[in-house]
Amino acid sequence: MSKERIIAIETDPTDPEDRAVSAAGLERARMGRSIRQLRHRLGLSQTEFAERYGIPVANIRQYEIGRVLPPPAVRSFLKVIAAEPERTAQVIAA
Repeated sequence: MSKERIIAIETDPTDPEDRAVSAAGLERARMGRSIRQLRHRLGLSQTEFAERYGIPVANIRQYEIGRVLPPPAVRSFLKVIAAEPERTAQVIAA
């Protein structure tokens, strides 16, 4: 069964606007939060982060709102940024 079909958070029956959240949706939301927290820790706007690390700003926006999960290579790159933000920026700029 795919993560999109597994319900992580059930719908609140008392809230007509509520929707169930899939396991995949929860994973996307958590990843988006971690990207936003990294960006805030570095004191960068979405545009500044995108320009500094060569990730399209539209992608950063989509990741942060949890619409899409970054591909594995981008997730790995984000780990490198988190570990060595200044060195990563220097290498990219060179």
